[in-house]
Amino acid sequence: MAETVVQTDHERGAAPAPPPRGRRGRRTVLVASALVVVAAVAVVGALGLGGGGADEGSSAPPRSGSTVPVTRTTLTERTTVDGQLGYGTEIPLPVKATGTVTWLPAEGTTVERGGTLLRVDDRPVVLLYGTLPMYRELGLTAGPQEGTRQETGTEGDTQDSGDQGRTDETSGAPDPSGSPTPGGAGAGGTGGTLRGMDVLQFESDLAALGYTGFTVDEEFTDLTARAVKRWQKSLGLPQTGTVGIGDVVYSAGKVRIGHASVRLGSPATDDVLTYTGTSRKVVVNASAAEDSWAVRGAAVTIGLPDGKSVKGEVASVGKSATAPEEGGGDGGSAAPTVPVTITIKDQKSVGRLESAPVTVEYVGRERADVLTVPVAALVALAEGGHGLETADGRFVAVKTGLFADGRVEVSGSAVREGMNVRIPE
Repeated sequence: MAETVVQTDHERGAAPAPPPRGRRGRRTVLVASALVVVAAVAVVGALGLGGGGADEGSSAPPRSGSTVPVTRTTLTERTTVDGQLGYGTEIPLPVKATGTVTWLPAEGTTVERGGTLLRVDDRPVVLLYGTLPMYRELGLTAGPQEGTRQETGTEGDTQDSGDQGRTDETSGAPDPSGSPTPGGAGAGGTGGTLRGMDVLQFESDLAALGYTGFTVDEEFTDLTARAVKRWQKSLGLPQTGTVGIGDVVYSAGKVRIGHASVRLGSPATDDVLTYTGTSRKVVVNASAAEDSWAVRGAAVTIGLPDGKSVKGEVASVGKSATAPEEGGGDGGSAAPTVPVTITIKDQKSVGRLESAPVTVEYVGRERADVLTVPVAALVALAEGGHGLETADGRFVAVKTGLFADGRVEVSGSAVREGMNVRIPE
């Protein structure tokens, strides 16, 4: 490194040292020009070169600063965006009961299967689990009931031992049957048996609540009606064996009550109550132009206000972009956004937080099995581009790739795994 001594002694006013010898002559131009750049950023001064401090004949003078090896690893670029922790968007409960609202639950209450959502005319509206909405009354129709018919084996010779003279098993009163409803005998049913997927859904819930004694299938039979009566008795309702269209509301699972749109004493409406799921989640308004990371099932890291991090997973991505609000203080330059919903599997990891601003960190780009060095090891070369200084004072040009986590991807014919490079101080 004769050139290095020449540069430093010149700054100190000393006579220049002899030029380099033969085998290094071809490197003189590259090294000298690199040193000019290094000097421009005060690297030479930081290296602590002195006049006569080095041993005669050494390949490089003493340096300050450390050396690090070139390593092969996977670089991952991570980006952080803002999000909001909560229970998601509130949805109106599909309440079909008519009458006066006489009781409402407190906001934030969790209601499970069989629980009361509200009371209308002092009758409970009960939550059940299912995907089909309640669209008709469920009960025994006016025709003969399957399950009480007696087949004689002769065509057309069928007796109905049915419900004649049967009384309510809990009150002793005559057993009233439901009025004819769509989907009974006129909708593919045989005789008076009500059939349909909504019957199967209801019977599944009834059995899950412990009211059994019937076959869970698509047929509402006399045995189903008897179980319904026992259920109605537990709710303090008249034991009719018929489920009215406003008696139950279906949801995919337990719900968390949102806000009420009416007060006690008001008429019941379709949107009397709102609800959400009971699991906390995060919603991110992601830039529509930069939402490639938002793929269903993608893993993310959620940063909580207390500094802790929890794992999340992208559950859904909105299909409609929303333009920024006018007068938002950004001069109208904000890009349209799409809502990205992120679920949190380990709900306990969130603690007691119900609502809070959070950060969401996701993986942008990733480069596997590449050579990397700390970003601080890069030096600018006079001829353009970047280079690395080896432990013996040589400079080698490199091509840079992905920058991430304080490291940078490097490549070049003179770069190899394990070689030591200097980090100037």
